[in-house]
Amino acid sequence: MKTYPIIIEKANSNYSAYCPDLPGCVATGVTVREVKKNMKEAIELHIQGLKEDGLPIPRPSTGVVYLEVETSAKVSFYGVQ
Repeated sequence: MKTYPIIIEKANSNYSAYCPDLPGCVATGVTVREVKKNMKEAIELHIQGLKEDGLPIPRPSTGVVYLEVETSAKVSFYGVQ
């Protein structure tokens, strides 16, 4: 068993998710719980398809880090504020 990270994004009326380590592996759902369930199924099907095609199964390699940033600071890009 492998553990793959997924990215969940809020859309207008639902959630979408993808797995950075499995390009093209995506899912949607009305709730976070549903998109997680759908993503688990999508990953399992994606891996099954890779196996059937005789392709290598990518190892999980994406790390997830949250950074705390100052949100009230003025940021300058290329000298423009």
